[in-house]
Amino acid sequence: MVGKEIKQKYDLARTYLRNKQTASAHNLFLELAEKEKKNKSFLAGLFFILAAECKIQQGKDSYDEILNAGKSYLELAKAEKSQKARIAYLCAARCYLRIGQYEVARNAFDKSKQFVVKVSEEKRPVIIVDDSPAITMKLTNYLKKIGYKDLYTFEKGKQAVEACKKLIQSSQNPIILLDMGLPDIEGDVVASKLLELKLDLPIILITADEKTSPRVKKTIGWGATAFIQKPFTIDDLRAALNVAEVS
Repeated sequence: MVGKEIKQKYDLARTYLRNKQTASAHNLFLELAEKEKKNKSFLAGLFFILAAECKIQQGKDSYDEILNAGKSYLELAKAEKSQKARIAYLCAARCYLRIGQYEVARNAFDKSKQFVVKVSEEKRPVIIVDDSPAITMKLTNYLKKIGYKDLYTFEKGKQAVEACKKLIQSSQNPIILLDMGLPDIEGDVVASKLLELKLDLPIILITADEKTSPRVKKTIGWGATAFIQKPFTIDDLRAALNVAEVS
């Protein structure tokens, strides 16, 4: 559970980011990253990456922030066991790949293979937010094949936020599959409202937009866990869920 102080500072950093005060947001994300690194939390890597996004928006090099994210994930991988260690190694590999340290990235990826992925008997509930019946059906079929049974589907963002709120209040930790284009409110607004309910809520964006599009970058900057671009395969969904499961 994310502490109240961490959430308050995270919300402030997001406010800075929305107001284009990227330098202030960067400094606060770095402060949060260092604190969570001492706590041996997966949030440390996320905060370092958010700090990197601030640098990118300033047109500056983000090498140091991504490097620190990679180091943070590697430290976690060595301390964790089983699935969490595997995910930490994979996150580290992505960070090192991003900054061109290919040998370190390959080594981290190879180490992730030593952990066998065990299929959990009890999967977390999944909330699907998409106004396309075809996409909803496709996601539902894929999720059932992967082993998820507790599924909720919504066409509108406001309905999904209310459902998610009830699940969190009942001590459940759902995974959100969120389309960016909804009939009532935009997906980035839905993501913001969901993260206000729970800072570390795993949100997987599903959109036809490029990852570099402004609204996708903004939503990822707010703390979305993973990104799937349409059209997607069951393997794309499974990879994103693997990351979400350790959130």
